[in-house]
Amino acid sequence: MIDIKNMTILIVDDMKSMRLTLRKMLRNLEIGKNLLFADNGRSGLNMLKNSSCDLLIVDWNMPEMNGSEMLARLRRDKNVRDIPVVMVTAENERDIVADVAEHEVDGYLLKPLTLAALDTKIKSVVEAANHPDKAKLHLLEARACEEAGNIEGAIDEIRRALAIKPNASRILRNLGLLYLKTKNTEIGEKCLQKAVAVNCQDTISRSHLAKLYISKRAYKRAAQLYMEILAFSTKYFEPAVRLGETLLANGFRNEGRMLFSRIMSKSRSNKGLQGKIINICLENQEYDFVADIVTEAIKDNPSNIDLMYTAGTIYLQTGDQEKALECFITVDNNRRGEIKTKLLIAKIHFNNKRILQADDYLNRILRIDPSNKEALKMRQQI
Repeated sequence: MIDIKNMTILIVDDMKSMRLTLRKMLRNLEIGKNLLFADNGRSGLNMLKNSSCDLLIVDWNMPEMNGSEMLARLRRDKNVRDIPVVMVTAENERDIVADVAEHEVDGYLLKPLTLAALDTKIKSVVEAANHPDKAKLHLLEARACEEAGNIEGAIDEIRRALAIKPNASRILRNLGLLYLKTKNTEIGEKCLQKAVAVNCQDTISRSHLAKLYISKRAYKRAAQLYMEILAFSTKYFEPAVRLGETLLANGFRNEGRMLFSRIMSKSRSNKGLQGKIINICLENQEYDFVADIVTEAIKDNPSNIDLMYTAGTIYLQTGDQEKALECFITVDNNRRGEIKTKLLIAKIHFNNKRILQADDYLNRILRIDPSNKEALKMRQQI
């Protein structure tokens, strides 16, 4: 039993001011006798190796290891996995509700914190830990059965929990995954489908169901699930990209383009991921589509010169030389010493019989590299 006044609380937050604020608030509320502090998830986990804690208050957005990553590791460690956790997040980080559901966060609070909200949340979390409901007890017994290799026993316990909470998506998901372990795919699929139906934000059940559909080559159904997932979470970009590539390779081009468009719109700050999508589409000869998504990406980040150069090469492949020229001129204005861009500009002018402009860029190239073979050959043609 946790004694709310005398318990030990670990506060994990990268901001010293927030750690001090929480300490002051807890002292005012007379909650917790021993307060420990860590500045990120990694140091928090290290502290748990040597300290016994009754409750964790964890910030979601931290450098090195954020709250979600810390929680995932915590729940995998049998020694500390049952410690109740209250996650703290800013207003603009509401998607943690979907992200941390997989790791069973016990409660979350939105910043800015108030004394009343902190008091109510901690007391409700401690009460639930001290007096777990019957469904929770069945879930704990199911976990013990599963870890002992008794899958049938685990299924029985999960079904008892489900009888108490028939519309709990987490319980439905756990039951479905257990049935999948027994190779009873049909019932497992139905359980996951019901979990998705009762909770529109259950991204975890959707991801498991999508994996099942992919294994059955039901790619369109998997794509629809990932479209729904990406509306709530940014955690699943990589598997969504792999599915997009599979869709294109198997002839589901409309579905692949729709999925990639959704990913691009949700990952505007992830240049590496966007570059990967562009390359996949180019490999599958989706030139017009790539031109469209690159154009949108440039609107969001016009200073991305690498993306501008990529757009130029794509427009060349689609036959739109004038748009390609616009892109290459922008690149050249920012990279005046780069010969390959000047060559492309010269070739476009030459192909369109704009000889004076082509000659101008050839002169610029030869001033940098008087022996450039491509420029000299084009000069001879002129």
